[in-house]
Amino acid sequence: MTTPHIALIGAGNVGAALARNLVARGERVAFGVPDPDKYRDLAASLGAQLGSVAEAIDGAAIVVLAVPYAAALQVAADIDDWQGRILVDATNPLAPGLAGLIVGTTDSAAERIAAAARNARVVKAFNTTGAENMADPHRLAAPVFMPVAGDDAEARATVLALATRMGFDAVDAGPLRAARYLEPFAMTWIHLAFAAGHGRDWAFSRAPLRG
Repeated sequence: MTTPHIALIGAGNVGAALARNLVARGERVAFGVPDPDKYRDLAASLGAQLGSVAEAIDGAAIVVLAVPYAAALQVAADIDDWQGRILVDATNPLAPGLAGLIVGTTDSAAERIAAAARNARVVKAFNTTGAENMADPHRLAAPVFMPVAGDDAEARATVLALATRMGFDAVDAGPLRAARYLEPFAMTWIHLAFAAGHGRDWAFSRAPLRG
């Protein structure tokens, strides 16, 4: 297996969307999943590599957790030593039925993942909009707002640059504790999209001031 540059843990809606975006920009991507046979057609259609979670992580410069929060927390804890890799938490700690968040206000999913991931540089990103917008941020009329938070300045800058190359309006949100606000912000998109009936074809955007 060729060493990937970016490992995506999970090949569901978010993982597949991020892979489409990254591959379209020339990035080398590997899916890491518990059952690779289930995703062979998807990986082949995208030109992505495919293997177990451990195989995808091996040698990757950036690892993106694109699985549900509980599974992401387990992956973070299962690796004995992340060896300074950038670990991007794209999760939201959703309650069953999208009823809200199970972590918040004084803590965040990202901070819990950082506590579990030994020697990882955890960055929060790719959690505040729908999968369609992650696959192609240019599908909407205005740039898709994408906040990025992390305690390691170099890792945060790397993910900011990556998100910008992917077509997002990437914004430095500061230290990882800002995830306490970014995860409820994501819940706002989910609430408006589903409970309030606005659908998925929109995103938060920073409009320029007119003067």
